[in-house]
Amino acid sequence: MAGKGKAPTFDQLVDALRAQSFDVASSSAASNAVQVSKHGVAAVLAPSGAGKGEGSAATLVITPGILVKNEIARLLDRGYQKFIKTSQYELPATAAQLQSIHVFTEELNLVTGTMGLYNEALGTTSDLYQYDRLRGRETPTPAARRPWELEGSH
Repeated sequence: MAGKGKAPTFDQLVDALRAQSFDVASSSAASNAVQVSKHGVAAVLAPSGAGKGEGSAATLVITPGILVKNEIARLLDRGYQKFIKTSQYELPATAAQLQSIHVFTEELNLVTGTMGLYNEALGTTSDLYQYDRLRGRETPTPAARRPWELEGSH
């Protein structure tokens, strides 16, 4: 019976990403973090312990998103359409952009050895969900005064 192999280090993982034609550059998002990009999509990885996904050599600090003017955009779902959102822009997402994010995420998971989730395998998942019918429900409204309650104390 074959034993489990030794997990690669973060540096070995970065080298494996370069071998799979990912562009790797340093990032200021976290200490020792690198920005990995391919197909016009990028994500930021850091050594384990700096983000989510303990148990692997790297963790995602910033989830995959389209590169817009050297900024990783977040995917925003408004219920009727998905949008690419940056600090300055909010643009409707095209089918090609969503497919690029999906392909990038699958390739990144394959190289890093991260387990893919069922809902991610079906299609692209969003970072934010803001449905228009739910807008305004975040702030609680004060309860109406009941007729039997007195306005002042005795």
